[in-house]
Parts: sequence; C-alpha cells; structure tokens
Amino acid sequence: MWQKLKQSMVGDEEDGGESFLNDESDGLCSLSPTQRIYGFAACLIAGLACMLLSLIVFTKPIKFAILFTFGNVLAVGSTAFLLGLGQQMRMMFDSVRIYATAIYLGCVVIALIFALLIHNKILTIIAIISEICALIWYSLSYIPFARRMVSELMIRWCDTEL
Repeated sequence: MWQKLKQSMVGDEEDGGESFLNDESDGLCSLSPTQRIYGFAACLIAGLACMLLSLIVFTKPIKFAILFTFGNVLAVGSTAFLLGLGQQMRMMFDSVRIYATAIYLGCVVIALIFALLIHNKILTIIAIISEICALIWYSLSYIPFARRMVSELMIRWCDTEL
C-alpha cells in the first residue's frame, strides 16, 4: 500500500519528472518519501489532537489559546515535511498570499500575547476568533478562485441594499 502511494506521489524514476517529494529539504536533511509522509501525518495528527484537546479547556481561554494555537501551527507546519521548509516558506510568502500569511502569523502572535502576557480572557477569545478567520482566508489562497467566490458571497449576504 505504501509503495503504491509513494509511486503515485514520486512517479517512476525513468520519468525524470520533478515531484514535490523528490526535492531535498534545502540540503539540511534528506528524508525518504515514506519518512516525509510519516512526518507529515504525525505532525498533522498531533496538531489536530491539540486543537481537539483545546476544546476540553474552552472555559479557560488562556489554556485554550495556547493549546489551540500550538495545534494550529503544528497542523500548518506539517506540510513542510512534504514540501520542504524552503519551498513552504516561498509558497507562504508568495505575492498571492503574503498578506494572508502576515495576518495569520500576526493573529497567532497576538493570541499568544493576550493569553500569556496580558491574561485577558475577552481579548484572547477575540484573538482566537481572528486567528481562525485568518487561517481560513490563508487556506483559501491555495484553492483557485476560492477567495473571490467567498468575497462575492459575503457581499451578497451582507449587502443591505434592496
């Protein structure tokens, strides 16, 4: 099963085609395609588990913010195993999604500041809601025409003119 998945993602060696799993991770480490898939899955599952566990402590916004944000960053960072850290950074800071990335990272930092330094529950919840919205907008940048469609949909729903 893993061999078929690996072949479908990497392709045949005689093909000579470039694949995102064939790229070396900036020369810093060389993981096999199977190890990259395992790393991606482990990081993604750990991130999702942290986000789900954060719901248990939802009544304590500071603990919720820390656990949710850590899980969120783990889940987003899991794709670095597949792409490599350099490629992921280039994609994150591409001109198409530079603003979405900056807003998302800013919301992550603000949520942690409100939770760890200021200890204000209301501001922490507002920052977490902003973080979720920023993550959704950032994720939509990877789907062609998704942000335009969501924008037009929101304009239709929120337009009060008759």
